[in-house]
Amino acid sequence: MKYIGIDTGTKTGFAVWDGKRFLEIETLKLWQALDRVRRMKEQGEDITVVFEDARQRKWIPREKSISQYRGKMMGAGSVKRDAVIWEEFCTDNKIKYIALAPGKGMTKWSAQAFESTTGWEGRTSNHGRDAALLVYGR
Repeated sequence: MKYIGIDTGTKTGFAVWDGKRFLEIETLKLWQALDRVRRMKEQGEDITVVFEDARQRKWIPREKSISQYRGKMMGAGSVKRDAVIWEEFCTDNKIKYIALAPGKGMTKWSAQAFESTTGWEGRTSNHGRDAALLVYGR
C-alpha cells in the first residue's frame, strides 16, 4: 500500500509514503500530479490519495490589511476547487482517497524540523513538506 499526499494549490505538493519511508517528495503542477496518480493506478499499484480539503476548514487567519485578506479569500477559493477536482478524479478513477481538514501544526514546517522528524534528507519545498505530513506514519 502506498499513500500519496497531496497539498492542493497552484503549486501542488506531492509525496509518496510506502508505510515505512518516503519514496518521493516534490512540487508539481496540478495536471502533473493527476497524471502521476493515474499512471500509478494503471500500473496496478495499491494506492490511497490523501489530500488537504480546504472545504472542511472552519477558519481563515486574520490579515493586517483588506488587500491581504482578499488575497487569502481568493486563494481559499482556489484550493477548495482543487479539493473538488481531487475528489471527482479519485471517484471517477476508482482510487481510494481520504479528504482531510487542514490541521493546525501539520503545515509549514521548516526543512530542518521536517528532516529531523521524518529522516528525509532530500530537498523539499513547503508544498512538498505539507503533502508529506498528510501521509507520514500511515
